[in-house]
Amino acid sequence: MRLSTVILPIHRWAEGQKTWRRAEELGFHAAYTYDHLSWRSFRDGPWFGAIPTLTAAAAATESIRLGTLVTSPNFRDPVTLAKELISLDDISAGRITLGIGAGGNGFDATALGQKAWTPRERADRFGEFVPLLDRLLSEDVVSHDGVFYSAHEVRNIPGCFQRPRLPIAVAATGPRGLRLAARHGQAWVTTGNPKISATGTPAESLAALRSQTERLSDACAEIDRDPSELEKILLTGFTPDRPLDSLDAFVDFAGAHAELGFTEIVLHWPIPDSMFEADRMVFERIATEGLAQLGQG
Repeated sequence: MRLSTVILPIHRWAEGQKTWRRAEELGFHAAYTYDHLSWRSFRDGPWFGAIPTLTAAAAATESIRLGTLVTSPNFRDPVTLAKELISLDDISAGRITLGIGAGGNGFDATALGQKAWTPRERADRFGEFVPLLDRLLSEDVVSHDGVFYSAHEVRNIPGCFQRPRLPIAVAATGPRGLRLAARHGQAWVTTGNPKISATGTPAESLAALRSQTERLSDACAEIDRDPSELEKILLTGFTPDRPLDSLDAFVDFAGAHAELGFTEIVLHWPIPDSMFEADRMVFERIATEGLAQLGQG
């Protein structure tokens, strides 16, 4: 079991860099950030770009892994995204993980003036985006003439610092997304079942997550891949559980999800007066003692 954090890009760098450095000091496996143009209740406040933020974080830290959790096709093109990621992977000396999902109906969906895509349209685009991005991150020269995306003799030399490319963590719960995770992912990401978040119970959430992991195993079986090859990442904050209430609450939460096969738990860095409000002292104690209490530190 690994413990990571996600740091929202809401602070000017003079202040924000302290959080990224503190995440490394606390021993987190990775520090991620959202890749949105704006997000939910934070829309009318400061919000900075993910790639520049991660580039600055790479320069401000030494060993912690960094990444997006997650980016999406909503406002990204695979050709330009690949170039940025290859550059970021080089700057960080191979510490980048790309979290990627199909996107949703948030502000990103219409920011470029387009109508929000339907769930089927998002899945269609995701199904083309991920394989093309995989090639762009892995091959020196790529051409592609697709339904949604094109690449004409695109050069990505020298390629990723990590070989054969940086790891991809695919966020998915539906059948098409899970198949993409099985085929292209080094990891799979979930936030649980959103229908259970507000009114469900922790037991119901566990059952839903168990069903998701089983369907991921089925998707792996379709291509004769061992599902244990994929890291399984749970981004917390969207289930009925309250793992940041206390160290004991976290240990119970992490233990129950470890039994489902999750290998990484991601906690939101506390933000006062928001849905991610939490006691900072409890959060830091969880970071430094949580896995040891679980018997995995």
